[in-house]
Amino acid sequence: MERTHYCGTLRRTHIGLQATVCGWVLTCRDMGGVIFVDVRDREGVVQTVFDQAVADPASFALAERLKNQSVVQITGEVRLRDESTYNPALPTGEVELAVSHMEVLSTADTLPFSLTDEEPVREEVRLKYRYLDLRRPQMYRNLLFRHTLLSEVQRLLNDQGFLQVETPILCKSTPEGARDYLVPSRVHPGTFYALPQSPQIYKQLLMVSGIDKYYQVARCFRDEDLRADRQPEFTQVDMERSFVDQEDMLAFLRDLFTRLFERVMGRPVPHPFRRLTWLEAMDRYGSDKPDLRFDLPIVDVSDIAGRASFSVFTEALKGGGVVRAINVKGAGTVFTRSTIELLTRQAVRLGAKGMAWILYRETGEINSILPKYFEPEVWRDLEMRMNARPGDFILFCADGLEVVRRVLGGLRLKCADLLGLTDPGDFQFALVTDFPMFEYKKDEKRYAAMHHPFTMPFLEDVELMQDDKTKPQVRSQAYDVVLNGVELGSGSVRIHRADIQQKVFRALGFDKEEARERFGFLLDAFRFGTPPHAGFAFGVDRLCMLLLGAPSLREVIAFPKTKDARCPLTGAPDYVDASQLEALKLGVSVAETGREEHVRTLRREAVENTALLSMLTLSPGEEERMSREFAAIVDFAGELAGLQREAPPRPRTVPETQSLRPDEPGESLPIDEVLMNASTVAGRLITVPKTFD
Repeated sequence: MERTHYCGTLRRTHIGLQATVCGWVLTCRDMGGVIFVDVRDREGVVQTVFDQAVADPASFALAERLKNQSVVQITGEVRLRDESTYNPALPTGEVELAVSHMEVLSTADTLPFSLTDEEPVREEVRLKYRYLDLRRPQMYRNLLFRHTLLSEVQRLLNDQGFLQVETPILCKSTPEGARDYLVPSRVHPGTFYALPQSPQIYKQLLMVSGIDKYYQVARCFRDEDLRADRQPEFTQVDMERSFVDQEDMLAFLRDLFTRLFERVMGRPVPHPFRRLTWLEAMDRYGSDKPDLRFDLPIVDVSDIAGRASFSVFTEALKGGGVVRAINVKGAGTVFTRSTIELLTRQAVRLGAKGMAWILYRETGEINSILPKYFEPEVWRDLEMRMNARPGDFILFCADGLEVVRRVLGGLRLKCADLLGLTDPGDFQFALVTDFPMFEYKKDEKRYAAMHHPFTMPFLEDVELMQDDKTKPQVRSQAYDVVLNGVELGSGSVRIHRADIQQKVFRALGFDKEEARERFGFLLDAFRFGTPPHAGFAFGVDRLCMLLLGAPSLREVIAFPKTKDARCPLTGAPDYVDASQLEALKLGVSVAETGREEHVRTLRREAVENTALLSMLTLSPGEEERMSREFAAIVDFAGELAGLQREAPPRPRTVPETQSLRPDEPGESLPIDEVLMNASTVAGRLITVPKTFD
């Protein structure tokens, strides 16, 4: 078998040549005596022509009964099409292959879905038949783009003197960060490897080794909840450099992403990289991953709100909270009552008790309950602070600082989406620095490293680490690269001094024995001369998704997992034979427990899906109760299947019972909160639309 050309590469320059192509049958058109067959491979489509005067009889007979998506090898002469039949949509549209011989290498059954990009297919079906989905031109283009991006990254790093080094996949578990995927050892029963969440420790050890500049296209694994931009296994470009500080790394990253963008997108970065501290990003945008394609800044109005008589504001301030607001410019002319109600529901879902707002009509008329709680002078100060103009819409949140940041950060994105401010073809990079060293885990009642425990704090903040009161003030030399509101990757200056590393471990609650048990090999390495070093890693999948404007990571990964970490194609994860478990000294009970947990998971997913469709928010107790009820219904349905059905069912009288609960008066909401969330208000009353004239 000798292929001379890819289908999509034939051009005018090949006219008169004998060519052999291989590929999949896309379409067949029998015109009576002449059969046109479009054949596709990874490079594109070419039209082949079966003419009884040219093709051998056996090949023509095969062409008459060809099935779409069968695999063929075709030999013939490249010739110019009749000008009236040119196809400008195809790069091969001026030529065709006059077939002399064809072999059918493999026949295809009817496909479960069409392979054209124009016809939508349910994602679960696409993933089940992923090998077919990857034949779609768009999926191939996505994978080709990914290949090009990775090739350019490697070329850029090679040119900078980086050395590519592979690190182990079977590692020691270091439980800080996401959950590890564990691999039991057969040779050492009862012990486990962990799949790497990142090559973090190994690349630091490479710096101790004197490698100086390291990189790796690394596979990483994290057992965490999934979403559109997250997978249990993913690819990141991992890098580390010696004898550099934070400013050196930021300059390097700015240059790297600028040059990479120019090479793979074919145009310069449209905006200069903005640099913000973590505190600036959180206060101005409510997120450490700010989308800078639009402004909509968050403004602190606590000092002004404290001078008003609006109880929602004053009570929040008395409790140590803040009052902040966003002026959505021009939204007052387009936001309807239903839009405001949508935003209010979004605020509540994000943790707010409600949403106060001011709508300025183009005429200057104000639609809000707030003015009556403000003295004229205070109201003028508020309008000046918010730069209020006719046609604006201002929304407020009053609560603890963490809640206010989360709520207004989410509402900022929602308003931008409603107003169409997020152009997917616009790209805005940001560098976010000076992250807090620690974050408090309420469920665990302890401080944890915000990035990881190997991040260098600012030296002037080191002594603040040992006191819980001052621990939140400790800044780390950590940095993120953000693109359009999505974190591409994180990095930091690493700790290279054993004394500082020990202090960080103590601040995290590790005593000397525990620190040595978990990280003794790293602490030992630091004893033998460790250069200052810093590193960074970014997700290849995320970057491809953003640059292509794809809706999820699954569009740029060949064989992705679903949101519940399953592979519809292979059925993984799956149960294994009892003999395999016994070899690992895990016992058959593990499989039985796994099956039981699988059933519970399916029930939980059924409840979650039902709640989503019903637009209900369930508490953990309600979820558990509904899971039991679902299980009872399924069990009852199973019992019905075994019932004798020959005799007619006997009637059954159900006694009437009192099903209504007695009225029990309870504490009502404060009048201000009720009025704040009412659709229309007149004075201190809620008004309703007139039903009859």
